[in-house]
Amino acid sequence: MKTKCIMIQGTMSDAGKSVLCAALCRIFKQDGYSVAPFKSQNMALNSYITRDGLEMGRAQVMQAEAAGIEPDVRMNPVLLKPSSDVGSQIIVMGEIRGEMSAMDYHHYKKELLPEVRDAFSDLASQHDIIVIEGAGSPAEINLAENDIVNMGLARYLDAPVLLVGDIDRGGVFAQLYGTAELVDPEDRKRIEGMIINKFRGDVEILKPGLDMLEEKTGIPVVGVLPMIHVDLDDEDSLSSRLDRNTKNPIDIAVIRLPRLSNFTDFNALEVQDLSSVRYVKDVAELGQPDLIILPGTKNTMDDLLWLRQSGLEAEILKYASSGGANGTGGLVLGVCGGYQMLGEQLFNPEKLEGETEYLRGMGLLPVDTTFTADKSRTRVQGTVVCEPFQGVRVDSYEIHMGRSEVHGEPFCELDRQGSDGESVLTDGCHKGNVYGTYLHGLFDTGEMTEALIGHLAKAKGLDPDSFEAYSHEEYVQKQYDILADAARKALDMDKIYAIMDEYYRRPTMKSQGNNQRKIE
Repeated sequence: MKTKCIMIQGTMSDAGKSVLCAALCRIFKQDGYSVAPFKSQNMALNSYITRDGLEMGRAQVMQAEAAGIEPDVRMNPVLLKPSSDVGSQIIVMGEIRGEMSAMDYHHYKKELLPEVRDAFSDLASQHDIIVIEGAGSPAEINLAENDIVNMGLARYLDAPVLLVGDIDRGGVFAQLYGTAELVDPEDRKRIEGMIINKFRGDVEILKPGLDMLEEKTGIPVVGVLPMIHVDLDDEDSLSSRLDRNTKNPIDIAVIRLPRLSNFTDFNALEVQDLSSVRYVKDVAELGQPDLIILPGTKNTMDDLLWLRQSGLEAEILKYASSGGANGTGGLVLGVCGGYQMLGEQLFNPEKLEGETEYLRGMGLLPVDTTFTADKSRTRVQGTVVCEPFQGVRVDSYEIHMGRSEVHGEPFCELDRQGSDGESVLTDGCHKGNVYGTYLHGLFDTGEMTEALIGHLAKAKGLDPDSFEAYSHEEYVQKQYDILADAARKALDMDKIYAIMDEYYRRPTMKSQGNNQRKIE
């Protein structure tokens, strides 16, 4: 069977492309197909390290989970990690290619098309269906000439397109009609269907508008998706979860750094019965939480300066020494860039993190960090060795610039030996009630979540034995099934299958019973 594909493009960023692609991946998997996601170019600070030590965007990891397959860097051959308002780190097939300004990359990116094509071809050779995600909008006509992620990619791969618009923001008919009108006439022919996303209300009220939209564009509407409430990993800081404010007994405050990255590390803490997670960006919001987390960042030096200038550093230092929810010193955890900030000194001799060559750290951990051009990217398994988490097993990953020299007790012993073949490698540091680690995904297996929430519950006088952490894996798999069920009800899946079938000039897909389909 020839591999088929369907491409989801949006009228704007955050129209719901990533989640819709995840829904289709899950539906196709449920229907008996081998399916994989693909996004040629992703711009996000939430990233992931594959089993072979390569870096890719978190959105395609989420979609791979929905498809029931291992994340693979071929699913996201180009990843842009913004380092400033006008420049990004360029990662190609999981490896750093360099730093570029927006203009330099605009002229360079078409050179990446052969690598994008090879990644897609390799992936397609192993699967029945590829679900392709666009980025932003195909109607960004100033970028069309060098496009490698929307219609430019659709032409390159000869892919049919479904265009999705966000009705929750208003003006969805103008979004869809305007996008169809602005793209090149030949590209417009590729738009085989339109989808309205995030609808609240009775679809019957929409029908006159849907009829008129179809009449004006000649493109069928293949679904009206309701506002689906599922809890999935997010692509970047546009995430609405950063503004959540739930009220569970255990209050966890994550500092919302300007260059916040990999905040998906803390999603597992949000779903527990006893804990709630708040993202805090100023002193007035901090209060007296049970735990303060300093998360990862794309620029440790600049975000430490921001922390200092905002007054949050002083509040965190006070909290760590004599504050906290119970007045005995609050628990502080630093992850990756946040761990580096907690140390004593930060050296930036090559000016890899801005123009500042040296900064005094927060001084809560006996650690000195020097930033070098080398980037650590590796999967990590190990055992936490410090109280109250001693013995907890972790399955995580490292992704950071900089080398830290630790002058105190480690946080974790890794299942790896040093270059001498005898010594055991360690990660992170702890001192009293302050902990630092380079490990992302620390809470995903559930063991660390259970140990942390149990400790915080006991400190608050709650019964820790009444708490059992949800398995993060079981939780997210349930979310994908909820998503797929809602999408299947709202989308005309027969039409979507027919679009793929007819586009590749194959006989119509026929239902085989038990919700299975077969391509003849």
